[in-house]
Amino acid sequence: MYGDISGYQSTGGGGGGRRRPQVIGTADFYRRLPSEMKESTKIGIIMSFIALFIMIVLFAFETYAFLHRDISPTIAIDVNAEQLLQVNFNITMYDVHCEFVSVDVWDTLGTNMQNVTKDINKWNLNQEGSVEKFHGRNHQQQKISHEHHSPQELQKQQQMREEGLLAAVDLTSENIEDFHSKNELVFIDFFAPWCVWCQRLAPTWEKFAQEVNWQHLDVGIGKVDCVAHDDLCKEERIMAFPTLRWYQEGKAIMPDYKGDRSVGDLLEYAKKKIDAYEDDEYGDDEEEHHPGCLVAGHLMVNRVPSHIRMEAKSVNHELNSMMTNLTHRINDFSFGTPEGLFMSQLLHVLPFANAIPEAEKRSNPLKGKFYPTYHFHQAFHHHMKVISTHVPFLFSSGLVYQVLAESQLVIYEEMEMPEIKFIWDMSPMSVYLEEEDRYWYDYVTSLFAIIGGTYTTLGLINKVILKIFKPKAY
Repeated sequence: MYGDISGYQSTGGGGGGRRRPQVIGTADFYRRLPSEMKESTKIGIIMSFIALFIMIVLFAFETYAFLHRDISPTIAIDVNAEQLLQVNFNITMYDVHCEFVSVDVWDTLGTNMQNVTKDINKWNLNQEGSVEKFHGRNHQQQKISHEHHSPQELQKQQQMREEGLLAAVDLTSENIEDFHSKNELVFIDFFAPWCVWCQRLAPTWEKFAQEVNWQHLDVGIGKVDCVAHDDLCKEERIMAFPTLRWYQEGKAIMPDYKGDRSVGDLLEYAKKKIDAYEDDEYGDDEEEHHPGCLVAGHLMVNRVPSHIRMEAKSVNHELNSMMTNLTHRINDFSFGTPEGLFMSQLLHVLPFANAIPEAEKRSNPLKGKFYPTYHFHQAFHHHMKVISTHVPFLFSSGLVYQVLAESQLVIYEEMEMPEIKFIWDMSPMSVYLEEEDRYWYDYVTSLFAIIGGTYTTLGLINKVILKIFKPKAY
């Protein structure tokens, strides 16, 4: 029982004996007032409920803060000893055919890989940018064979050209519609005089046109000089020279011819197209006019300043720089292994990651961004700084690569082939995200402080209110 006790007691048996201090009794911190000295007031009851509510709220916040630990970044020199870095990409190119898309890699150590094929896949897109069908794994372009002609054949064709007796009709913007109206089936060679492949094809195309006439095949053979008649070639969206395109009743039948460039192969292709037209079998293999391409995959590169180039390239054509549109969307461009990518995704969904600053979650800053080019001879270059970041997870830490990115529109010369570039270098510094540990006794101390502080503060407020509003006794 806690209450007031005498401060002294007798040292002897008699009433007049000497008294000594009672030390233990004065150490009572919890002295109790008699019940008859206690008084309950309405203000006291209200303040008690307020104190209880404040204690509960502060207890909940303190418990939440204890369970959700803060994470602070520390910057140190990067000690990552890995020699290779995995680069992951998924790019939608809206106006380049998959056949021509090339992925090249270059770094400061001298690595120069052209048209990388390993672990890269392509999908054909329609004009709306949606995936239409799987084009296949990226592969080395196969060289097309050309027919060789004797000097006598070339000399004879030159004489016929001078006399205006060539079988292949020269087409222009003025006569092409009339040519289509006279021929239900048309096969046209779109060429540029400076193109070496077009120069090799020219005698073959003329000989092929002569064979068509001699065999009385029901198809008109024409050719268009895309330098002299660039407006017509732009209207037909000619992206590469030479382009051999088949027409039925004035409509282009896609895809363009991609076989060997010999008279025999061209004749075989023409006869198949004529038979298909007579049997009314067109339409099954027809594809969109210049569909886009989705390129996705990953590359293992040296951990040094590097860049990836995506451009239109062909070993059998000269690409038309005036018709190369590199409008694209970046669906993904990130760094790291699948485990690291999984960790970077968890940063945005797991509860513990809420303590990680948003500035430390930039693992894929280019994702979902659209980069249109409204004029030819333009392309975007993307510059990135890659930072190794160690993120705590469960009882270990995972490696995530943060990326700081900037993009710039680059203007090319008229005869230069534009290209999309992804340029990056590795930061020499690394970020370590560390949990700020908090011990259990800190939590208990905070709870006691909440209880005592709330009780004392509200008690003082209660006394002030009672002193102000309690009527004075006279």
